[in-house]
Amino acid sequence: MSKHPRAGTLASKDDLINIPALMAAYYVNEPNPGKTSEQVSFGTSGHRGSALKHSFNEAHILAISQAIVAYREEQGITGPIMLGKDTHALSEAAFITALEVFIANGLEVHIQADLGYTPTPVISHAILTYNRGRTEGLADGVVITPSHNPPQDGGFKYNPPHGGPADGNVTKVIEKYANAILSSELIGVNAVSFAQAKKSKRVKKIDWVQSYVASLENVIDMSAIQQAGLHVGIDAMGGAGAAYWRAIKAEYNLDITLFNDHADPSFSFMALDKDGAIRMDCSSADAMASLLALKGDFDLGLGNDPDYDRHGIVTPDGLTNPNHYLAVAIDYLCSHRDWPAEKAIGKTLVSSAIIDRVVAGAGRSLMEVPVGFKWFAEGLAAGELAFAGEESAGASFLDRQGQAWSTDKDGIILCLLAMEIQAVTGKSPSAYYRELEAKYGQSSYARLDCKATTAEMAAFADLAEQPPALSTLAGEPVTAVLNRAPGNQAGFGGIKVTTENGWFAVRPSGTEPVYKIYAESLKGPEHLAAIQAEAQQRLTEWLQA
Repeated sequence: MSKHPRAGTLASKDDLINIPALMAAYYVNEPNPGKTSEQVSFGTSGHRGSALKHSFNEAHILAISQAIVAYREEQGITGPIMLGKDTHALSEAAFITALEVFIANGLEVHIQADLGYTPTPVISHAILTYNRGRTEGLADGVVITPSHNPPQDGGFKYNPPHGGPADGNVTKVIEKYANAILSSELIGVNAVSFAQAKKSKRVKKIDWVQSYVASLENVIDMSAIQQAGLHVGIDAMGGAGAAYWRAIKAEYNLDITLFNDHADPSFSFMALDKDGAIRMDCSSADAMASLLALKGDFDLGLGNDPDYDRHGIVTPDGLTNPNHYLAVAIDYLCSHRDWPAEKAIGKTLVSSAIIDRVVAGAGRSLMEVPVGFKWFAEGLAAGELAFAGEESAGASFLDRQGQAWSTDKDGIILCLLAMEIQAVTGKSPSAYYRELEAKYGQSSYARLDCKATTAEMAAFADLAEQPPALSTLAGEPVTAVLNRAPGNQAGFGGIKVTTENGWFAVRPSGTEPVYKIYAESLKGPEHLAAIQAEAQQRLTEWLQA
C-alpha cells in the first residue's frame, strides 16, 4: 500500500470528525440485526465499530452488557465487575450504558473514583489483585476502547477472572446472546437511569491511579530509574493513561516532559498515519512523527495508544521496531529477574525469529501462539509464562517476585522497562538491539497486504486445513510447514513455512478481501525479497488450484 502524501503531518480541521454528530448517531442510529456488518462481532480485541456505520450504537452496548450479565450468572462469577473506559468519544457514552445495565442487574461495579479514564492494563491488574487468594466471589472486567483505532470508532472488551482478554469460547457465547437480544428488539434488557446508577451503593469508586502507580516498584526497578536521572519525553496521545504518567512523575520524582496529556476526542494533535487517517498507533513512525521530531532532545521518548496496552519507544536513532524491542526486553529481563528457569517466553507466530534465538540463548523454552494476546492470558495468570509479547507492540511480564502483574498488554510497564534498561545498562534499547544483532544475526522483516478474489479468500479454508508440501524456500530446505501454532496447537487460519534462516506466514484478513504475508530473513534484505517473491508465487498457485 502506497503512503498517503500527508502521512506524518499534523491533522487539519478537515481531518477531524464531527463529535456531536457521532454522539447523536450512538443514540439515534438503530442497527439492523439481519445485516452481518451491524451485528455484535467479537474479534481478537472485543467488539468494535462506529455509531456512524450502525455497528457501535446504544443498542449494541445494551445487548452486550446484558449478555455479559447472563454469562456471569451461567459461569457463577459473583464478584465485582471492573469497568474502565478510554478517551474515545464513544467510550464515554458506552460506559454510561454499561453501568446502567450492570447496576440494574444487581452487579457490584468498580469504577475510577473521579469517573476518569482507565487503561486496559490497569483493569487487568485490578482483577488479578482482587482475585489473588480467592477461590470464589471472583472479579472480572470490561474495558471500553477500540485501542488505537480512529476517533470515530468504539470498542468493548470483556476480561474474565484471569484478567486477560476473553478467548473465543467465551466471546462466542456473549456474541450469541447479544445478537439474540438485538434480534428481539432488546427484550430482556434491564437498565436504570445514569443518575440512579451513580447513586447506587453497588458502585464502588476506586482510586486505581494511586494503587497502580504505588505498586510499580513490584514490577520495575524504579530506584534505578530515579538514580539515572534520565530526561524522558512522553507523548500521552490524549489517552487513558495521561493521569498515570503525571502520577508516576510525581511519585518517583522523574524528569519527564509530557505532551498531549489532555483528553481530546477528536485527537486533533495527532500526525496522520501512513494511510492519511488519524490513528493513535504508537508503533507507527508517521503517527509518532511529532515525538520523533524531538528525539534529539531526550534520552528516551515514549508513547502509548489511547487504552495504553501498546508501547512506542523512541531513541536518538528513531522509533524502535516493535520486534526489536521485544527481543531486547526478553534478553534484559531474563538476565535481570530471578524468575525460575522453567517459566517460558511467549510470542506470536508472526513475531521475529530473532526472539527465538534470544530465548534459546537465555536457556528458556518458547511458546509460539496465533495472533491475539488472549492466547497468553492463562499462562501469565498461572505464572507459567514469564513474558508474553506480540509483534504489534504489545506485551506484559511477571513482577519481580514472579507473580502475574497484568494478563493483558501493558504499555506503561513496557515504557518504564525501556527506562530501566537504559538506566541499568547505560544503553538505549536501539543500541542494546545492535548488540543482539551482532550475536544472533540481522533481521529483515516485512509484511505485505495482497488483494484477493472472493474465490481465493474462500480457498484459504482448504489451504489452512491441508497445507501443501514444500521442500525448499528461497534456496534453503524447509524445516516445517505449519497450520497450527506450535505452542498450543491452535489453528490460525493460514500457514507458516520455516527454514533455518527465514520464514513466511500468510493468513486472510477478517475484515476485507486481503491476505497478509509476513516474512523474515536472518540473512539480509535480498534473501527476504526472495522469500516474499516465492511466497507470493506459491500462494497464487495454491489458491487457484
